[in-house]
Amino acid sequence: MAKDKLSRSRELAAKVIYAALQILNEKGGQAPGRDVLTDVEKRVTLDDWAKETYEKSGYVRWQSILHFFSIDCIKAGYLVKKKGVWYLTPEGENALKLGDVGLLNAATAAYRKWRNENQPTEVEEDQEVIDEGQQGQEATIQKIELLAIEGLKKQINHKNPYEFQELVAALLRGMVYYTPFVAPKGKDGGIDVIAYRDPLGTITPRIKVQIKHRDASASVQEIRQLMGLLQKDGDVGMFVSSGGFTPDAKTTARSSHV
Repeated sequence: MAKDKLSRSRELAAKVIYAALQILNEKGGQAPGRDVLTDVEKRVTLDDWAKETYEKSGYVRWQSILHFFSIDCIKAGYLVKKKGVWYLTPEGENALKLGDVGLLNAATAAYRKWRNENQPTEVEEDQEVIDEGQQGQEATIQKIELLAIEGLKKQINHKNPYEFQELVAALLRGMVYYTPFVAPKGKDGGIDVIAYRDPLGTITPRIKVQIKHRDASASVQEIRQLMGLLQKDGDVGMFVSSGGFTPDAKTTARSSHV
């Protein structure tokens, strides 16, 4: 009896993931991702099924499975990817002692733990879709998006208040706003960034931004303070809080007309 697709996919995943980490270990712990793929193809015996190309997406099955489960390895702390380069961590080197199946099982368990903590209502098992062509690619994208979001959150939390302020100003500039004022260190009077749609600020809306970072949730008093600073017609207030907002603050902001 032929193996079901799930079992067959996991068997292939164990081989290519293990080979990828082995190759990184042999190369001193890092290598461009494309080189890893090339070496995996040389090292692992791949049958026609593994080399098959998905009709809808055009991706090769074994490569899709490797990329898919590499996210599990990242969540387990075995692997880091940065700007096209793959890095084997000390934890990943140690995990090679588990063998191919043991390593994959440990990585999958780590990913599931993270996923359940972040998406407790998710019921679909990732492995059930990895071999369904376009669905498998969508699942891979979802994994990467979740990982990217978590990474962005960590990067934001690592920034100090002034770096976060500069980030907010940069985002506004990316939205084609001018930011003639970004508060320097020290007392700023409640306004951290002023953004205009034109260089002189003659076109409305003119945005006054208050920023709160790595602190308690923004309070209703702080929202009202910003509202009190919006005195000119055409002024719009924006409050950016990396710590979120209290329920009263949300209600007050939604009922505001400024």
